[in-house]
Amino acid sequence: MFCLDTYLRESEDYTIHLNRAGFKDCANFIEKNAKRVVHVPAGAKIVGARIIGIPPVPIGVDDENKTIMLPYTKPCYGTAVVEIPVPEEEIEILETKSI
Repeated sequence: MFCLDTYLRESEDYTIHLNRAGFKDCANFIEKNAKRVVHVPAGAKIVGARIIGIPPVPIGVDDENKTIMLPYTKPCYGTAVVEIPVPEEEIEILETKSI
C-alpha cells in the first residue's frame, strides 16, 4: 500500500508547487492547474494520508503521466500542493472517493 508520508521522506520524485500556503490558495492552484480535478470529502484517505481541508477537497489527476496533485497539510508547516507519481490503482481508488 502506498503511503504519502513515507514516500515524501524517502523519495525525490515529487514536485512541490506551493509551500507553506493556506488551504484556500492550494485548492485554487489545483483547480486552475490540474489537467483533471476529482473532489473528495475532507478526511478521505488518499495515498495513505488523511486529506485535511474545506470540503470538497480538490485532487488533481494527470492520467497521462500517472500523477496526482493534492493539498498536503502538516501541523506547524501549513499546506503545500504536492504532485506525486502514483500507481494506476491509486487513481482508481481516488475515483471511488469522488463526490
